[in-house]
Amino acid sequence: MITHASVGSIYLNLAHEKKLIGRMATKDRRYYFEYDPAFLQTGIQLSPFKLPLKAGIIECDTTIFEGIFGIFNDSLPDGWGRLLLDRKLLHLNQNPNALTPLDRLLYVGNHGMGALSYEPEKEDITSTSHQHDLDIIADHIQQFQDNNDHDLDELLSMNGSSNGARPKVTLKIGREDWLVKFRSSLDPFDIGPIEFAYHTMASAAGLVVPTAKLFESKNGPGYFGVKRFDRNHQERFHMHSISGLLHADYRIPSLDYKTIIGVTQRLTKNYHECEKQFRSAVFNVLAHNRDDHAKNFSFLFDMKSGWLVSPAYDLTFSTGPGGEHCTMVMGEGNHPGMPHLLKLAETAEITKERAHSIIEEVRNAVSNWDKFAMEAGVSKTANTMIRKAIL
Repeated sequence: MITHASVGSIYLNLAHEKKLIGRMATKDRRYYFEYDPAFLQTGIQLSPFKLPLKAGIIECDTTIFEGIFGIFNDSLPDGWGRLLLDRKLLHLNQNPNALTPLDRLLYVGNHGMGALSYEPEKEDITSTSHQHDLDIIADHIQQFQDNNDHDLDELLSMNGSSNGARPKVTLKIGREDWLVKFRSSLDPFDIGPIEFAYHTMASAAGLVVPTAKLFESKNGPGYFGVKRFDRNHQERFHMHSISGLLHADYRIPSLDYKTIIGVTQRLTKNYHECEKQFRSAVFNVLAHNRDDHAKNFSFLFDMKSGWLVSPAYDLTFSTGPGGEHCTMVMGEGNHPGMPHLLKLAETAEITKERAHSIIEEVRNAVSNWDKFAMEAGVSKTANTMIRKAIL
């Protein structure tokens, strides 16, 4: 049994049940996990490739994610969320570099994405926020980016341990949970309308996308927000990224869409779920979304339906590292085209006729970029730049 002093207990929260999954410990920068005997009896495979159900102590075999299992790394904030926590720790005269990933998970506690929670939860270092004025939040973010930490607690309380580099907050609007994004210092002024235009274009292209909205602003063109698909009122859904499933480093190009479809086949055993991934690949190629890294593809686990591909997210115009796709299409990252997409379709057992049909549906939606851009309020400058890249 795990008895080391640096131990955290991990729970699964589904509907009105809370199940102890097991315990994780760290020693000499190595991480170990042991499933709880009662959870072993459930047969629930939360991370079947890298942390399959089995008795005894399991040592993590990866050097990425600072050495922890991918399923738990999915719970950790990165980019913006990590920056907020580190800045707060510095204010408390604590060295953020001294924190282990397990320490950070205990700070996440019950507030992470998905359905996992971590105990003993470290003392909350934020105040509870009730701020819903997005213009005020945007102003706080701008001041923070200008190294003014006056509103740090407010931003930290709203971050919800979300991932990604762009500033964002999680908000309860009515009975629904939303994630709202804000402009970073590197983003174009109208990043909100651009992402909303991409969202509506993706929906028209047949991708399954979450409910989204362009929230109004008195000071700018609006803020892009999506209804969280890992929450449904009080119900939570286990969410696992391709990055976490495969221990694939999302910070560098490390995957091919062939791998994503292969994982989908093994995990879901459902042709239609594989077709969703193919359609996403076609959209990302034709719409010039090259930030298609391993953490931007996820699955949701449902007790009744098993594993399903999550709604598509983080869809927007992007150039990618060195101008290439983060995820290759049959070995091609720079200029993937029709031959690569058709070859990819074969790996998903999609007929050539069906593949051509999907490609044409996506192409028709992308060809209407001007319409989606105009409806979303994209600036003429951004509209023209994107049109030249995708049409």
